[in-house]
Amino acid sequence: MLKFIKHNMETIIGIEIFPIISFLIFFLFFIVLFVWVYQMKKAEINVLASLPLDEKNGENESLKRN
Repeated sequence: MLKFIKHNMETIIGIEIFPIISFLIFFLFFIVLFVWVYQMKKAEINVLASLPLDEKNGENESLKRN
């Protein structure tokens, strides 16, 4: 089965650029994510870190009532 796919892929002109583009998109996504997280303020990180433990959340209050 692979030889059928390999033969078809070899006949497509310019297909060798697609793996490179995919890698660049993947790599750039994580670079941008890293820069975004690195530039976050400590207060912002603390707010996000405490969200799972926040008792002001309506879902937690409804669980306490039951």
